[in-house]
Amino acid sequence: MQPLAERLRPKTLDDYIGQKHLVGPGAILRKMIDAGRISSFILWGPPGVGKTTLAQIIANKLETPFYTLSAVTSGVKDVRDVIERAKSNRFFSQASPILFIDEIHRFSKSQQDSLLGAVEHGTVTLIGATTENPSFEVIRPLLSRCQLYVLKSLEKEDLLELLERAIRTDEILKQREITVQETSAMLRFSGGDARKLLNILELVVESETENKVVITDEIVTERLQQNPLAYDKDGEMHYDIISAFIKSIRGSDPDGAIYWLARMVEGGEDPAFIARRLVISAAEDIGLANPNALLLANACFDTLMKIGWPEGRIPLAETTIYLATSPKSNSAYMAINSAIELVRETGNLPVPLHLRNAPTKLMKQLGYGQEYKYAHSYEGNFVNQQYLPDEVKERRIWQPQNNAAENKHLEQMKQLWGEKYNK
Repeated sequence: MQPLAERLRPKTLDDYIGQKHLVGPGAILRKMIDAGRISSFILWGPPGVGKTTLAQIIANKLETPFYTLSAVTSGVKDVRDVIERAKSNRFFSQASPILFIDEIHRFSKSQQDSLLGAVEHGTVTLIGATTENPSFEVIRPLLSRCQLYVLKSLEKEDLLELLERAIRTDEILKQREITVQETSAMLRFSGGDARKLLNILELVVESETENKVVITDEIVTERLQQNPLAYDKDGEMHYDIISAFIKSIRGSDPDGAIYWLARMVEGGEDPAFIARRLVISAAEDIGLANPNALLLANACFDTLMKIGWPEGRIPLAETTIYLATSPKSNSAYMAINSAIELVRETGNLPVPLHLRNAPTKLMKQLGYGQEYKYAHSYEGNFVNQQYLPDEVKERRIWQPQNNAAENKHLEQMKQLWGEKYNK
């Protein structure tokens, strides 16, 4: 018997739950599908949000041959074989055959290279699915030939709609008398993942011997504690463990961090995935409190690429412990978020004239760059002048945090700018 998640997989966009920004009325992907012509694209999003389902719905809607490859089990020969089959089927369909590649981030460079010609010439329409940032994992020539669409974790309303639909429409669940009294635990454990939610529902229902099933938070928690792998596909807790790993580093617990690192190493996690998260953590969580952390994290990444596995676990461990024991600051992370919020709030404010570039005579006549003071021409390589647009010139964006490194930076700013940094 098929699992509930498979039995409930939608066949049309009208049955598809979530991702309204892509497939809702008037949304970009919906328009392309309704028009019957799509270009190659990559779907990027967490597990269980409908990437594979969306690809299958598109193929059904367009009535075009649909080929599937898994990046985990397929090689270059498999890619070429599929492309040859697609060429032979090209004449029987107005639209190009669709080639869906799940976990495309696991494709090697040579595998991705073998796709380029077919995608460029329209032999196939590529739909890739990935849980990883394509900018890191997909080669630039292939990425440039594809649109990128970002899928989001399902919202509470989406998950509740899915839960209600499962109980109401699934032929097997309809045979049981199911009452949902509480949903908080189901929503919390599913974490926006439709597949997890349905796995949890199926586990709870199957664990009840009576025909009548009452679902409460207590029952859900109890069942999952008895069978923790049941709500995680193949027992792979990829996102939960990386979350625990990063939070242990952020929380300055080297023991916790190294434990979760060991869990990932033993679980066969991609070492490059771990190294990238260390680089992000060094910039986001340690930041200006210890700028050397970012240097070490980058060096770790480079070393890992050079020495490979299993020796690569050692620089990963070294960097993990270094980041966990470093002082923490997210002031740079907060500063760029505040600056982006300010830009969105105020729009394209004009650049002050004295800061503008003046490559032409006319621009010089208009005053571009005329009042600019070259800092290196002044004592201490500093001169007090305005660098923000007039409308926000008094705004403070970077807020230093209380650690030795940033206190030193703050004192320097106070000496240079005086009152501005004493506020």
